[in-house]
Amino acid sequence: MSMKTIMTGLILMILMFPVLGGAQERTVWSLEDCVNHALENNLRIQQQKLGVEVARENLQQSQANRLPSLNANASHNYNYGRMLDPITNEFSTERVQTNNFSLSSGMTLFSGFQVRNNIERDRFDLLASEYDVATMENDISLAVASSYLQILFAREMVEMAANQLEITRQQVDRTAKLVDAGTLARGSLLTIQAQEATEELQLVNAENQLRIAYLELMQLLDLREDVDFEVEVPEVELIPSETIQFSPMQIFDTAAQIQPSIISADMQVASAEKTHEIARGGRYPRLGLSGSMATGYSEARLRVVDANDLDPKYAGQTGSVEALFAPKFAGIETEVIPFRDQIDKNLNRSIGVFLQIPIFNNLQVRSNMNRTQISLENSRLQRQIIRDQLYKTIEQAHQDAHAALQRYRATEKNVQALEESFRYTEQRFNVGMVNTIEYNDAKNRLSAAQSELLQAKYEYVFRVTVLDFYIGRPISLR
Repeated sequence: MSMKTIMTGLILMILMFPVLGGAQERTVWSLEDCVNHALENNLRIQQQKLGVEVARENLQQSQANRLPSLNANASHNYNYGRMLDPITNEFSTERVQTNNFSLSSGMTLFSGFQVRNNIERDRFDLLASEYDVATMENDISLAVASSYLQILFAREMVEMAANQLEITRQQVDRTAKLVDAGTLARGSLLTIQAQEATEELQLVNAENQLRIAYLELMQLLDLREDVDFEVEVPEVELIPSETIQFSPMQIFDTAAQIQPSIISADMQVASAEKTHEIARGGRYPRLGLSGSMATGYSEARLRVVDANDLDPKYAGQTGSVEALFAPKFAGIETEVIPFRDQIDKNLNRSIGVFLQIPIFNNLQVRSNMNRTQISLENSRLQRQIIRDQLYKTIEQAHQDAHAALQRYRATEKNVQALEESFRYTEQRFNVGMVNTIEYNDAKNRLSAAQSELLQAKYEYVFRVTVLDFYIGRPISLR
């Protein structure tokens, strides 16, 4: 080997190293990888999960409504002009500064079981929202599986088209040699060259379908075009599944117990029933307990500090006698009672029980009951619609799986027969016993049968995957 050849080889290896390295770094995605990525990153699922958090907060709030309330209030006021002092309960025409402080608490003892029914309704709403998330995850998982299988189908169509084109190109080369040798007429070469052009177009179409299938899956996974994305190509074999041996009703009976869409519909009906009971609770009396504690301060509350000219009965009480009026009289000196003393002396407490009996409220209770009853009936109808839709989907998938299996078996025999026929026709074409038209016809019929076989295989695999998924089996092609 010359030095020039060795150097050329080394340069090619150096140039190819980044490409090889990049190929090694390419991530190959299995069906499980695609499904998991979609479930973790799909924005609609994340948005649906936020709805779960809202429902959880609603439940916590309804549970907290069983507890008593406690509120503190404080105010600081300057009053001008004639006013009734809330502390002294006297009229004043001067500027008066007042402070008010209070604590109040209340608790509902009975309200027609509305508090309890609110808790139960919000608990059903939370469960329904969680099952709605699971329903969306199931829908996206099936969509990913369908798109993944579409890629596998498109890949096989590309391989088949490439193989057919390669066979035709070999015949073009052979026919060209025979035409040059004068064994065949030039028309035979033109005919098979036209077949070559047709199959090149078929290959381009198949490659475009493969790109479209990849694009659809990448969009489901929220991947960008610049991501080096390639799916794993497992060996997909058509193996008759025991699932299709069950009747659609048997599959539905199992699916109805575990499918989140059905369970969510049941939870929504239960929530509507509790909503109706809440509305009915509006007809009952409400019994509650309340309590409060308040105090205050006012500049208008005064006390005597000098009582020289007071009646003798006030003797010895200087500094402790409160003035009845704010103005100072001859011989009487007053001062504002200190803040601390007023807060202590003005303190008052109260506790009470209230009973509210609804007699007539403009038919609001009756209207609420009627509306919630209509909503309840609508929820029941919606549940039945979801159940019917699930059964129809299972029934259709079951029928499609049976039809695809029968079509596959029939097409498989047809392909075997056409392969033998094509080999015989090709041998006869090679010795000049068959013209190009007959050869192309046999080849096209074989190609169409092979395409039909692939379609039947992947149709069956997908439908069986759907049926298995509905009875609780994970999505997998292994």
